[in-house]
Amino acid sequence: MSFALPFLRRLAASGDDLGLGTRGGPSRAINKDGSFNLRRTGTPRFRSYELYHQLITMSLPRFALVLLGGNLAVNLLFACLYLAVGMEHFDRAGGPALLSRFQDAFFFSAQTLTTVGNGPIHAVGALANAVAALESLLGLLGFALACGLVYGRFSRPHARIKFSARAVVAPYRDMTAFMFRIVNERSNQLIEVEATVTLSLRDPETGVLLYSTLALERKRINLFPSNWTIVHPITPESPLAGMGADDLRQGDAEFIVLIKAFDDTFAQTVYARSSYKSGEVAWGMRFVPMVSARDESGMATVDLGLLDAME
Repeated sequence: MSFALPFLRRLAASGDDLGLGTRGGPSRAINKDGSFNLRRTGTPRFRSYELYHQLITMSLPRFALVLLGGNLAVNLLFACLYLAVGMEHFDRAGGPALLSRFQDAFFFSAQTLTTVGNGPIHAVGALANAVAALESLLGLLGFALACGLVYGRFSRPHARIKFSARAVVAPYRDMTAFMFRIVNERSNQLIEVEATVTLSLRDPETGVLLYSTLALERKRINLFPSNWTIVHPITPESPLAGMGADDLRQGDAEFIVLIKAFDDTFAQTVYARSSYKSGEVAWGMRFVPMVSARDESGMATVDLGLLDAME
């Protein structure tokens, strides 16, 4: 590690901190799923400008619960309004009991909100019809908004690039190299794929995080139909030269990976992030090939189940 520190300190003096700061604690900056290990405080509890972003980025089960909960809340609200107007202003076959009146009001609201209106209950009088007309308007606006959110969620391009669970440091050609591999889980086509790998090490004297962008054997590929093993040759100029597993552990090392690609389906650029801590680097191991030889028809096979396979 003594070899790498002067090199990294020169980079730190140039102000290169990758945008993640230099005072991080003994933990990873980027989680395996690409999310940042950062908590934000001091923001208002309700932020209207975040509402759309939260709705299109939250998990699908939570989004479904929000839609169902919103529909239920609106129907309960208008059911109470119809009860306040008086169920005598509705042509219905239900009884006078509160539960029967509330049930009729709720289902009339559900039918009016969707503008279906094919139930056995009908509003009678100006006030009851005015409330029903208001609910129909809100229903049209609400379903238009819900459709927009559903479209936004499904049309938003995002990469499904899977990273190997561990990286390796192993012999490579006439030297040693740091390697990991990625694969596209989707069947779509990614082109012009670029990789950036940055090493983060902690200065043992100051506790400051120092960053260095690692030189890759190949930082870009034009086509990505198969897997890609990303290789950093450990040359004498590499920050990893002369370092071992203990050095990476003592330096709280983290390899931060950013993948950038062009999605041919959506005609937009997509990104993927991940990182490897020192304990996620296997020394003296190598990856098992994922691509089989072409068969008689000229078709090769990629086994995604071998992404993490080592020997």
